[in-house]
Amino acid sequence: MAAQRLVVVGGDAAGMSAASRARRLKAPDELEIVAFERGRFTSYSACGIPYWAGGVVDGPDALVARTPEEHRARGIDVRMRTEVTGLDLDGQRVLARDLESGTERWHGFDHLVLATGARPVRPPLEGIDAVGVHGVQTLDDGRALVAALDGGAADRRAVVVGAGYIGVEAAEALVRRGWAVTVIERSAQPMATLDPDMGALVRDAMTGMGIEVVTDTEVTAVRTGPDGRVRAVVTAAREHPADVVVLGLGVRPEAALAREAGLPLGTSGGLLTDLAMRVRGHENVWAGGDCVEVLDLVSGRTRHIALGTHANKHGQVIGTNVGGGYATFPGVVGTAVSKVCDLEIARTGLLEAQARAEGLRYVTATIESTSRAGYYPGARPMTVKMLAERGTGRLLGVQIVGREGAAKRVDVAAVALTARMTVDQMTSLDLGYAPPFSPVWDPVLVAARRAAAAVKDVGGQSS
Repeated sequence: MAAQRLVVVGGDAAGMSAASRARRLKAPDELEIVAFERGRFTSYSACGIPYWAGGVVDGPDALVARTPEEHRARGIDVRMRTEVTGLDLDGQRVLARDLESGTERWHGFDHLVLATGARPVRPPLEGIDAVGVHGVQTLDDGRALVAALDGGAADRRAVVVGAGYIGVEAAEALVRRGWAVTVIERSAQPMATLDPDMGALVRDAMTGMGIEVVTDTEVTAVRTGPDGRVRAVVTAAREHPADVVVLGLGVRPEAALAREAGLPLGTSGGLLTDLAMRVRGHENVWAGGDCVEVLDLVSGRTRHIALGTHANKHGQVIGTNVGGGYATFPGVVGTAVSKVCDLEIARTGLLEAQARAEGLRYVTATIESTSRAGYYPGARPMTVKMLAERGTGRLLGVQIVGREGAAKRVDVAAVALTARMTVDQMTSLDLGYAPPFSPVWDPVLVAARRAAAAVKDVGGQSS
């Protein structure tokens, strides 16, 4: 019997994890695997680009988990600088263009994996494509940004547009490089992935680091000089001088191919799959990574969450299923962590606005604590905010802002959310304690106690 063919569109986390897992389960004489990647790298960590730009880690090679040559040595036919431009689902084939020669060719498949990732938001503003305006999506983006940061005069000025995860990480990289940094954000506070009161803590900390934070402000244009290079970012109120501009406006699912082929998309434009990561209604088409929407276990709805952790898990699930096994991806609770200099930022579950949108009645509890016993050297402050459902006490979400030792505490809440625990149940969790690591009551447990009291109408705020 002739080998079946698996075609993978996209050579990063989800796509190559799927290909690698399928190869472990099926030999080349059983399954031929062809992967198309339009870029110059495979299996790399885009999350590491801000830290490369900031001089914390080396790049780009250090950010590559597996090269095309390594994939090929494992029996995966990787075609670099090749973009898939069309899908013929009835004919089970894809149209691929060699970006160097411009030639196009149809390739048949028995199984198709769509791992096209996400595209950065780039608003159609005057000057947005000028020299000196940088994204941080690919390793080529990182190389260009590093080159820009290595040059210039001593009084170098940078503007970061957007204060989400990408924006604050880019701001840290620029500060580490000695640049004067302005961050412009259209929301009331940085980190719109937090509630505004927690975002305000991030703003205060960033301002204390010498970063100018401009909120409630839209960028209207990018000004260039006679040489075509960026020289300022324009808002309704003023111009902000800039030698470099970094765009941190988030990403959207890269689903143009899927849309043109008539595949099902969700409200954010991401592909919709079943729990096996099979595209709904298509037996032999799979999708994973930043181009899909995933089930939110707290709200019960699908959401677009672009994270490498999810992408690698999607790929493992897809590869297992294509390879003849069975696996599922049950969903997520929306856990994410980040940092800007020594400030750690974490969240999981729902924000207040999301809980209201779901029609949930909830209480909140916000506490201040420390990362270690207060008497132990190096204890640092942290703020924990917790949301719980009125009546049932079910945990709905947690946000943490603090210094060293703050962010990874959110993992306790992520497990509690997945287990659908109540805040009262959380107060009895047997967490590790010793003065160098935690107060006798861990900050997460203190917040849970406060939230449990609020559920019982003893203090707290409710909505």
